[in-house]
Amino acid sequence: MPSPPAVVEAADLLADAARTGAACPPVRELLEGGGDLETAYAVQQLGVRRGLDAGRRIVGRKIGLTSVAVQRQLGVDRPDFGVLFADMAVPDGGEVAVGRLLQPKVEAEVALVLGRDLPHRGCTVVDVLRAVDFALPALEIVDSRVRGWDISLVDTVADNASCGLYVLGATPVPLTDVDLRTVTMAMSRDGGTVSEGTGADCLGGPLNAAVWLASALAERGDPLRAGDLVLTGALGPMVPAAPGDVFEAHISGLGSVRVGFAKEGGDL
Repeated sequence: MPSPPAVVEAADLLADAARTGAACPPVRELLEGGGDLETAYAVQQLGVRRGLDAGRRIVGRKIGLTSVAVQRQLGVDRPDFGVLFADMAVPDGGEVAVGRLLQPKVEAEVALVLGRDLPHRGCTVVDVLRAVDFALPALEIVDSRVRGWDISLVDTVADNASCGLYVLGATPVPLTDVDLRTVTMAMSRDGGTVSEGTGADCLGGPLNAAVWLASALAERGDPLRAGDLVLTGALGPMVPAAPGDVFEAHISGLGSVRVGFAKEGGDL
């Protein structure tokens, strides 16, 4: 079934912004009258289908809006989610080329890698514990195709939950070795601490975020599967990134992860 014209127009606007490097106006203006959450996810899904048609490969999902403070700021009471593609990965210690993203910001979070499917609508913490193979420290480099980050919930959902890139730490840690609720996070930029938080700052714990995501995706008939990567949401405030910046996050029990932003064009 063809997508409604407003959905196509919003998806085109976001795609053009990503392609040209020129941010676009908020897409919520195009979706007035139909600009609810489901319409926004329809825009996201159209963008994902186009990515798949172009040869991109889905490797997992990200959860956004896990901070109560950010939810209040946007006037919402729930998280959102987006799709992670393989070509969004940056190696630990790697560098992001100038111009690859429009308005990058960095946040530290816990990544989970699944060893089992999570197909049930009423997913529980026990289900997630059984399904997760291991956890890793991660940096998510969020980005908005919307000019000046002038976003509502509809804008960010339509824009694939403001996905940009992600960086994973190198040492897998089984959940038997760490309590994700009590981990502490400190993220530095060029050696100075710019963001701090704990596991509990992510919906009371990253596993709670994973439960929400698994249930939401199962409800939509598109459940999490074995092998999927899940970025569970920020443990502290996101921080703007500029050319030449170097970010490093340490999460207790999981280790560290690092990324730089090139001063000049690079290969990534």
